[in-house]
Amino acid sequence: MDIYIETLGCLKNVCDSEAAAGILENAGHRVVESVAGAEAVLVNTCGFIDDAKRESISKIFELANQKDDGAVLIVSGCLPQRYGEKLFAQMPEVDVFIGVNDYSALPGIIDGYSGKREKLFSPSGKEYVETPHRRLLGKPFSAAIKIADGCDNACAYCVIPSIRGGCRSRAKENVVAEAASLAKRGCKELILVAQDVTAYGWDLYGRPELPQLLRELCKTDGIRWIRLMYCYEDRITEELIETMKSEEKICKYIDIPVQHCNDRILSSMNRRSTKGSIISAVNRLRSAMPDIHIRSTVIAGLPGETREEFAELLDFIEEMRFERLGVFAYSKEEGTPAAKIKPQVRADVKESRKDAIMLKQLEISHQLNAGKIGKTLEVLVEGADCEGAYYGRSRYDAPEIDNSVIFTSKDAHRPGDIVKVEITDAFDYDITGREVHV
Repeated sequence: MDIYIETLGCLKNVCDSEAAAGILENAGHRVVESVAGAEAVLVNTCGFIDDAKRESISKIFELANQKDDGAVLIVSGCLPQRYGEKLFAQMPEVDVFIGVNDYSALPGIIDGYSGKREKLFSPSGKEYVETPHRRLLGKPFSAAIKIADGCDNACAYCVIPSIRGGCRSRAKENVVAEAASLAKRGCKELILVAQDVTAYGWDLYGRPELPQLLRELCKTDGIRWIRLMYCYEDRITEELIETMKSEEKICKYIDIPVQHCNDRILSSMNRRSTKGSIISAVNRLRSAMPDIHIRSTVIAGLPGETREEFAELLDFIEEMRFERLGVFAYSKEEGTPAAKIKPQVRADVKESRKDAIMLKQLEISHQLNAGKIGKTLEVLVEGADCEGAYYGRSRYDAPEIDNSVIFTSKDAHRPGDIVKVEITDAFDYDITGREVHV
């Protein structure tokens, strides 16, 4: 059967979709690139915040209208795991709903589908469940690799533990084996993902094992870059910093979602961080690796956030000058402790605070980019705009969410090539340059 897969949400969802694709292909099905002609359509959804839920529901209806008559429409992922029974009752357009733990059941569901609607929402277990094969759906030269699933952090605004369960680390040898398999298929950039990458190993080995895992991954032939996403500040150890500093393959880049800086707000969020501990972690990273680029995220308009506390956050962003920053307006999620905190901040105030942060970051980003003019960066080629004009990413940029490097070259390049680019100009988010041979 020909099956089309649409993925929404984060890199962790991409890993799930690729695992599902591998399971389906192992069972004799074929994953296709167009919904037209597909006999089954799988939509892997995100259900983390309101914007993601709206996007997922919109895409489900869009594909329900686009698919061929008779094609089976399957909705998977966080949205049905969270709202499965309600969605099953309210969305008759969908033939099958499955949760985040049920991809291995897909071949049986599809092969045995009789026209009667089905649903399956299995709870998370206590151990990470491996899948035998993974079929890359994106660019083969850059791949995320999931090192754990679930989360033991109980952030007051977050629904992930209720959707994904507690943290379950993968065995180190399985991660290393998958990295080797990806490298043989042309992967040059490995992006480590989990709900909390820095929690890796605690549940399985009783100690933090991320530095050891990184050192093993650095031995993988063919892998040129290793990137860390979703790291919690309080688990950034001196051993991790030293490993990042000493291993050439590890990008001098780290994603640390701090969410806020005010100690009262952080406490109400049930975060372990304080403003002081965040500043200390950033300073330790920058002291050890002066060229490190730190990506963070903050939430604007958290319940009870006063004008003064928001002003503190804005000043903090100016002080920290994060090289990369994402901002979310707080999303009130039912079933979370934060949803019960009063007063909730008005929607228009949340959006205006979000806009103010992004305006501030725009200025910071432009200034930091201007500082790269005259420097030479390694760039991973992602594509070409026209003959002699290419675009890609530096070691300091994660795919989809960070900056691009646009450059010219007299040489012909293919996606996945890594070249040296001298930066000649800078803009708010992107930088431009020309290839040089050094």
